[in-house]
Amino acid sequence: MKANQTPPGRRFPWHLPGGAFLIAGIVLLALNLRGPFVGVAPVVGLMQADLGFSPVVLGLLTSIPVLCFSLAAPIASLAARKFGAEFAVTLTILGVLTGVVVRSIDGPAMVILGTVIIGLAITVGNIAVPLIIRRDFRPKRQGAAMGIYTAALNIGSFLTSAATAPLAELAGWRIALASVGVLAVAAVVVWVLAVGPRPALLPREIASGSDAVDRLTAVRGSGWITAGLTAGFAGQAFSYYAVTAWLPSYLNDELGMSVSQAGAGSSIFQLLAIVGALGVPFAAKYFSTTTTAVALGVLWTSVPAGLLLAPGLWWLWSLFGGVAQGGGITLIFLATIRLARDQASAGRMSATVQGVGYCFAAVAPPLMGFVHNASQSWTPPLLLVVASVLVFFLCTTLSVRLVPKGR
Repeated sequence: MKANQTPPGRRFPWHLPGGAFLIAGIVLLALNLRGPFVGVAPVVGLMQADLGFSPVVLGLLTSIPVLCFSLAAPIASLAARKFGAEFAVTLTILGVLTGVVVRSIDGPAMVILGTVIIGLAITVGNIAVPLIIRRDFRPKRQGAAMGIYTAALNIGSFLTSAATAPLAELAGWRIALASVGVLAVAAVVVWVLAVGPRPALLPREIASGSDAVDRLTAVRGSGWITAGLTAGFAGQAFSYYAVTAWLPSYLNDELGMSVSQAGAGSSIFQLLAIVGALGVPFAAKYFSTTTTAVALGVLWTSVPAGLLLAPGLWWLWSLFGGVAQGGGITLIFLATIRLARDQASAGRMSATVQGVGYCFAAVAPPLMGFVHNASQSWTPPLLLVVASVLVFFLCTTLSVRLVPKGR
């Protein structure tokens, strides 16, 4: 069997209905991978009033999942390889469902425990989905599948953020945060139907030599490529979480926007990620990955530079940044699965890239806040984002050179 060809027993190549069903399962999964912790932000005031949490603890409710993405990535990679990616995805969905229910039980300890469960569950999904896309889709379809997956991540974030506050006003913050469990229930049903009950519900230990048929010629300098992709993803993740956390405050301070106006304005940055995620696979058909990386780097750089030099055009920089952040994560994930020589290598590379990258992501919001408070200005924090964006620009461009156009 050729590398990256649909494995024996699979009945869902891209052009058959089963392939569409698999994509539907991946999309529903992705809707659960960001919303459960992004949805906390709109109801932090209600949670603080009810539970008496300090601002530091409230910040942890968003930071804990990101820390899990970093610290638990190696374990998640091992679980996906050892017990099967399909079962790992089921664990992710059931873990998210368990976490959102536990988080809504009365008591501060349950809120923290549920948040930890959510973070650990999502970490497994972060690793498993790229492995499934690499294995079950033909190379020329992997870009589209990865783009749809990353676009769905952002759609899930946006939908949850938009719906949580109104629902909390009607039914309380506990019901509002628990309501995302509906997406988890839908996801697990579709996932079981897409991959079959046995692989979805029963762990299977994969023998060490079972994926020998999936081996490709080793990429020359693969160690340096992994290091470059890791640094690129660290720059991407730091920039994304820094801008996401602080753009509303910047718009409020520098342009005098109200809280609601600043929140609505920053949503441009989130929504346009969908364009970037779907645009990268399209661009890769006609341009080299190096050209694509350069274009994304320029767009990313325009965000902090534009806010420093022409803050009145914030909407344009938010638009460019949205495209860049959605496209950047798609490009790095796509390069990871295409440059790895086999499934095991893809899992290890993905764990390294995400483990280190999300560590920088967790540091970004508090570091930006510290620098801003210390300087009493937005210039030093934005210069910090300039530096992280340039790391993404340089390291990603140098690392994706060996990914051929239209592969």
